[in-house]
Amino acid sequence: MVSGEPDISRVPLMIDSSKWDIIEEGLKRTQGKSVVNSISLKEGHAEFVERAKLCMRYGAAIIVMAFDEDGQADTYERKIEISKRSYDVLVNEVGFPSEDIIFDPNIFAVATGITEHNNYGADFINATRWITENLPNAMVSGGVSNVSFSFRGNPIREAINSVFLYHAIKNGLTMGIVNPAMLELYDDIPKEARDAIEDVMLNRNQGETGQDATERLMTVAENYQDGGKKKDSTVDMSWREGTVEERIAHALVKGVTTFIEADTKEAWEKYPKPLEVIEGPLMDGMNIVGDLFGAGKMFLPQVVKSARVMKQSVAWLNPYIEAEKVEGEVKGKILMATVKGDVHDIGKNIVGVVLGCNGYDIVDLGVMVPCEKNPRYCHRRKS
Repeated sequence: MVSGEPDISRVPLMIDSSKWDIIEEGLKRTQGKSVVNSISLKEGHAEFVERAKLCMRYGAAIIVMAFDEDGQADTYERKIEISKRSYDVLVNEVGFPSEDIIFDPNIFAVATGITEHNNYGADFINATRWITENLPNAMVSGGVSNVSFSFRGNPIREAINSVFLYHAIKNGLTMGIVNPAMLELYDDIPKEARDAIEDVMLNRNQGETGQDATERLMTVAENYQDGGKKKDSTVDMSWREGTVEERIAHALVKGVTTFIEADTKEAWEKYPKPLEVIEGPLMDGMNIVGDLFGAGKMFLPQVVKSARVMKQSVAWLNPYIEAEKVEGEVKGKILMATVKGDVHDIGKNIVGVVLGCNGYDIVDLGVMVPCEKNPRYCHRRKS
């Protein structure tokens, strides 16, 4: 079914199973480049090498678990030891492409109440940084929600996931498995909760008993359960009392489409030209989104929601923009596209609208465009 669906088949598939024969059957049936989840030294050196060679033969990238013959790596020292050993075997013995290696140094639950677990968050974050700095081209992945498992059923779990991601990404985390619904904006987490989570995550301020930070987080979590968490923006309507610029910025950051057309209309009535709505409040809001994303305080699923809000607002403005387009001599022709591999077109569309309103003829090739789609460019390259 996937192979027959063009929009899906172009995306790499992760083949995930604890049984190797199932993984291999998947590799035989998937087109393009897949990711195998996972192989490890758990069954010994010989089997690790054999499976790595098969993955390379099938053209797949691999996730390598921090696991060896002695068990799962649960400390910083064991994580980097197994990762280094695995990397050396793969690159130097098997000849595996280093850019196709993704390490999973094991994310474990924090704040379990067991003293030996206090460093689990910091160990993963530090191991991620070590792998990034010492194993060239290798990437790092992990099951993010494992870190908050101790608080399943409590709303603070979303905040724990987000704080963990904020620090892990800063230290080199490439990818993670996480339910985007279980994430909060880093800056939206109340300071008391954020500080308590970071004390646990980074194993600081534990006190003589080693449990102070965990106990504080448990207390905060109880308050979170009772309403300490900020209300969802679709329920808490106080943001609707702000200026139209503030409302548009809020909608973009939170990904709320409910009122965006009404707010866009209000802005259109306020500003002299519809294009100024884009160049003003809409771009101001997207700049906030960009700053939060760049700082690791906002994550891709949330940015995609912001882009949907922007797209809906621009679509509402477009008829008025078209009616005001500069007539007469064309200033020039501009060819636009997003490169192959890039499915996001919101920025390209905004630039196209602005330039079109200023007298340029825009030729938009679309998204995921290979260079061969522009014959003049390819001709120049060949010559």
